[in-house]
Amino acid sequence: MLRLILAYCLGEKGLRLTAAWATSVGLVDISNVALLYRLRQCGDWLAILVEQALAAAAPKASRGRLIRIVDATTVPKAGTSGRNKNAVWRIHSAFDLPQERFGHFELTDQRAGETLDRIPAVAGEIRLADRAYLQPERMAHLVDADADFVIRAGWKSARWLDAEGNLVDLTAELRNASARGLIDRPIWIKRKSGAPPLAVRLVAAKKPAQAAAAARRKARRTAQKGGHQLSRQTLDAADWVILVTSLRPEDFTTADILALYRLRWRIELGFKRLKSLIGLKGPPGTDERSARPHILAHLLIILLLEPLVDELEDSPRLADAA
Repeated sequence: MLRLILAYCLGEKGLRLTAAWATSVGLVDISNVALLYRLRQCGDWLAILVEQALAAAAPKASRGRLIRIVDATTVPKAGTSGRNKNAVWRIHSAFDLPQERFGHFELTDQRAGETLDRIPAVAGEIRLADRAYLQPERMAHLVDADADFVIRAGWKSARWLDAEGNLVDLTAELRNASARGLIDRPIWIKRKSGAPPLAVRLVAAKKPAQAAAAARRKARRTAQKGGHQLSRQTLDAADWVILVTSLRPEDFTTADILALYRLRWRIELGFKRLKSLIGLKGPPGTDERSARPHILAHLLIILLLEPLVDELEDSPRLADAA
């Protein structure tokens, strides 16, 4: 059954040709209708196989702190309705270091947003995320679960406060630190729930000139495309990488925090493998009963192949570059 389902989901033959292939090689004598029926019934079974593959690679406590990168990728839903509504399947993921493999998957549609605590926290982990995950209430949940975070921030991503509860002009802080090019200070984030402000650590570093110029060009294009005036604050902030973290300065230096965040690109590489090496695309059908197994089959294969990825990568210099 697994061989049959993988042959259909990872191949490009369609139901009829896959059924004919299975019959010709003596795997099983099955019709395309029967194959579709079995595909629609095997979603929970494939989910169990994915869970078992994830559990088999779970990090051991003796390896030290787990670095977990969280992000999501999408594939389009099939059919006219999916295209007209920009409907997608969203794969919420965690990529674990130093194991260099996916450690969690959750599959939803576009109605389920990206949330920092969607993936259960592991005590002692350090969670890395981009600016979409700057969510104070959920950051507090991680801290309560004995986990830490390093998250990218924008200058207006939050209500920044000082120790007395006064508003902090973050762009003014950046301008004042322009000559030094580094900021590492305590800061507080106001919470919508009315709970006390969340105490975090602000770490910011000025980008190299070339990267800063590229960020400014991108900001101008975004403003032009959106039809709004580009603010001076946005241009000033474009010169900086701004991070917030719960890690203490006595345990992790400024350079450590910046180095940790630079690891975030590893999950992008994982998504690239999933889509180029494994060939994950949008499921061909519009029925969720067949679309879910199609995606789960690809997730299962990436989990099985990740231990062999060094032998499968296009460039043998990739490990050295990392």
